[in-house]
Amino acid sequence: MENIYQKINELSKKYRDYTAQNLSKLVQIKSLSLEEKEVQLELKRQMEEAGFDEVRIDGLGNVIGRIGNLPAGRQGGKKILAIDGHMDTVNMGNMDNWDFNPLGGEIKDGFVHGRGTVDQKGGPAAFVTSGKILKELGFDKDFTIYFVGSVIEEDCDGLCWKYIVEEDKIKPDFVISTEPTNLNIYRGHRGRMEMHVHFYGVSSHGSAPERGKNAIYMASQTALEIEKLNERLKYDDFLGKGTITISEMVTGSPSLCAVADYARIHLDRRLTWGETKESAIAEIEELIQGMNAKVEVLEYKAKAYTGVEYGMEKYYPTWKIPANHEIIQKGEQAFKNLYHKEVHVDKWTFSTNGIMTNGVYGIPTIGFGPGNEVLAHAPNEKVAIDDLVVASAFYAAFAYEI
Repeated sequence: MENIYQKINELSKKYRDYTAQNLSKLVQIKSLSLEEKEVQLELKRQMEEAGFDEVRIDGLGNVIGRIGNLPAGRQGGKKILAIDGHMDTVNMGNMDNWDFNPLGGEIKDGFVHGRGTVDQKGGPAAFVTSGKILKELGFDKDFTIYFVGSVIEEDCDGLCWKYIVEEDKIKPDFVISTEPTNLNIYRGHRGRMEMHVHFYGVSSHGSAPERGKNAIYMASQTALEIEKLNERLKYDDFLGKGTITISEMVTGSPSLCAVADYARIHLDRRLTWGETKESAIAEIEELIQGMNAKVEVLEYKAKAYTGVEYGMEKYYPTWKIPANHEIIQKGEQAFKNLYHKEVHVDKWTFSTNGIMTNGVYGIPTIGFGPGNEVLAHAPNEKVAIDDLVVASAFYAAFAYEI
């Protein structure tokens, strides 16, 4: 097998410019959530050009490329590996903060520049090259690899994989997320959920506030208690501490000369290990006891660029893979076989599609991606071409290792 890893390493370097050019083309196509059609067509073209066995776009708009056999009775070989990268990006933000055109895809000084290079078109550009490498090496294991350019992650992480498992009927045995990891292996991250707390007061004339019940005061009292709650949330040695913050307050009143009879706060809750949807709701319900108020977990529902409407609850479970799990060991070995050194194992700060693949479906999932997550959603986003080369080698090597 040593010879295979050497060949993978050589080919990843040989296709360095190919990978960078492919990424540049993807970056030049603006692709906000629900508006990914054009970038998906370009990714599909790149997969087909690389010689994938099959490339298709599913009902939600995910591009799914396949390498490996597809026997009757199962959506893959004896084992299925999926390599996932989302193709939608956030918007540009304040253009004054950019030193270059965020949609330019400029290749300069060893980097590809632009929105989405790190978060996270760099991963898919690298896995297209991985597929090309595997085809060139004649990969012939009884094994199926799906390369997934997924959609709508920035709006609702995990929704794409809910569709792939529930509607496409593809449930892999292993998943690699290509979200940025700075070329480390990541094995989890905190979960999250979005909640509204609604407060219902009684209006009265502003000249006689004692006749009413002010919903803003109820919301404000609760807000101060939520600030205290944040300090006492659970802590996990690996994932860190759970957090909660108020990101919006909306109020309503019959008039600016009246007591407010409605208020609503929006909660961004990050969940560490051992915290669940139920426990997070219970914490807030305890704070609003005696008030005319209720907690609501939000729903996401939207129409994909394909016209398909799809949705889910905005609860994204916490997940982590044990450090000694087979998928971690195989990832470590694949990296060592390529580069003859150890790889660092860590976690993401933000949330990924892993909340669905592992958090909901229990599929062993790891992260390995080009770029540093500190540049995600930031101006002057760029990714090192060297990172793309390593990632393209790693995905191919992992396929042989697993």
